[in-house]
Amino acid sequence: MNEIKYLIKRIKSLNIKNMFITINKVHVKNKKPKIIIFIDMIWCGFKYLAGYMDYYIFGMYDLNKEQRKTVLTRGKNDKYIRALNDLNYWHLVHNKNEFNDKFSSYLKRDWLFLNDNKEEFKLFIKTKKEFIAKPQNGTCGKGIEKIKVADFKPDELYEYLMNKRLVVLEEIVKQHNTINKLHPHSVNTIRTITILKDKKPYVVAAYMRIGNGKVVDNFNSGGMVVPVDIKTGTIKYKALDKAGNIYEKHPLTNVNIVGFKVPKWQEVINLAKKAAQEIPELGIMGWDVAITKEGPLLIEANQYPGHDIYQLPPHTKNGIGMLPTFEKILKID
Repeated sequence: MNEIKYLIKRIKSLNIKNMFITINKVHVKNKKPKIIIFIDMIWCGFKYLAGYMDYYIFGMYDLNKEQRKTVLTRGKNDKYIRALNDLNYWHLVHNKNEFNDKFSSYLKRDWLFLNDNKEEFKLFIKTKKEFIAKPQNGTCGKGIEKIKVADFKPDELYEYLMNKRLVVLEEIVKQHNTINKLHPHSVNTIRTITILKDKKPYVVAAYMRIGNGKVVDNFNSGGMVVPVDIKTGTIKYKALDKAGNIYEKHPLTNVNIVGFKVPKWQEVINLAKKAAQEIPELGIMGWDVAITKEGPLLIEANQYPGHDIYQLPPHTKNGIGMLPTFEKILKID
């Protein structure tokens, strides 16, 4: 019944124009007739709860029946999240100021929620040359700015931030030198996916998000992504950006991505597992972990972690997706 409700909801919100743009993209790749692609796309929607973007980005048009069964599609991801994450607790993560309050011991940096107390704001910027400013509940790295204090007078800066609703201010994170050499213009985070089952935390996947000239590393904002081996902290695949470009080395720094060893890896795993137990009502979480020379810290978290980076074709072995990994831990009807 829940699957039927989900399908009806998705059909009602379907962007037909974008769907046919996606069909054209698939046609360019595999040369099959567009009507065949259309029918197959609709079939995957009903059979595997796959959206048309799932069909495209996960290369489902090239997968056989057994491979398709393993793809963690949007619908299946939604099913897990709705079952495991109590909506009444989402705000603790969705609102960045509430998240910073709840996970203050994990942040390991100064921060401020901007309000009517201008004097408190002036004290915050007094000791800082620059800081990160975020909207209260933005996603995908959108709206985030790196602010240089010297570029403004204090009152002007306060008004600028309030007008743009950049109300969560954070001290700049100085990432580990090894990671800084890979890409110094952004904090390159590890998206670490945890599941809490019977009060026991599991790390089911980890992905390094790497910036590409911008202040953010997010895959949906121009960055690239690549899986990290959970056991070793080593990158074994080439990185991929949303445009489909593949990188063995970083194009700006020429540092090798394949073979890159993430420093302090076991500490990253331990931090994610510990954080996963803080709000037991949120059983599946995506943690964005930065690594400094002192150790890992949390940048933010996601109570509805996007599935779009889980099983990109260049990162899957034999076309096998992430669903079996999740099912090994969880069995949800």
